[in-house]
Amino acid sequence: MIQFSPSRILKSLLITSLAASFALSASFSYAEQVLRVSAIPDESPTELQRKFTPLGNYLEQKLGMKVAFTPVTDYAAAVEALINKKVDLVWFGGFTFVQAKIRSNNQVTPLVQREEDEKFKSVFITTSQDINTLDDLKGKTFSFGSESSTSGHLMPRSFLLTAKINPDTDLKRIAFSGAHDATVAAVAGGKVDAGALNFSVWEKLVKEKKVDPNVVRVFYTTPGFYDYNWTVRSDMDAILRKKLTDAFLALNKNDAQGKEILELQRATRFIPTKAENYSTIEAAARNAKLVN
Repeated sequence: MIQFSPSRILKSLLITSLAASFALSASFSYAEQVLRVSAIPDESPTELQRKFTPLGNYLEQKLGMKVAFTPVTDYAAAVEALINKKVDLVWFGGFTFVQAKIRSNNQVTPLVQREEDEKFKSVFITTSQDINTLDDLKGKTFSFGSESSTSGHLMPRSFLLTAKINPDTDLKRIAFSGAHDATVAAVAGGKVDAGALNFSVWEKLVKEKKVDPNVVRVFYTTPGFYDYNWTVRSDMDAILRKKLTDAFLALNKNDAQGKEILELQRATRFIPTKAENYSTIEAAARNAKLVN
């Protein structure tokens, strides 16, 4: 019969107790983890929160951890928040992803994009009967969205330059509204002769009857380009990164929850993406001297 000394029994109990304590601590630590999510402010703060709420609830279910939305004041703040570890997951435009990639020395990873983001487009709008082509913009006032917007500035500027129109010298005045819906308001209100924004927000505003397409009309639509994506830092835990990716890819318009989220995100479905998809955006940004 094996006998244990009191000291061995005490030592065994202590080890067991410590192990249980560590396990319990780890469990509490995981349960208390928060996935901090943000997005470029390409629409009003209330609209961004409305779009995020059901998505946040869904991600909490899939990840088993709290998910919190952290709004930022502008596009640059979204970039800085991710690379400085203030947030973990950000909805970027193609250009802000490129900026984050450059600022972090390639330490950010795009996970997924909407199927629509493979061939995204910008629309040029006006209320003027004198503007029907890009060339007609010469000598007119014009509004972009945010300076860091892909579809509200970078790509419209790039297509203008391709058409031999330099916004800085050929237009009478350019302004930056800060957001796509604000660009529509500036054009509709007569503050500028024309403007450019992403086609998805334009279609949403028309559908919601917040703009009359017979008054404010599209006179030019760009060719397609890669745009928005959900991006994380490259040092995110691999298991969490996979869970996040799988959660987005699992969204299905045939179930009620998936349908609501996809409609709010203006997406057919989410698909995997990679940094190389945004090389054209980076080239356009460098050509326009918007990044070094």
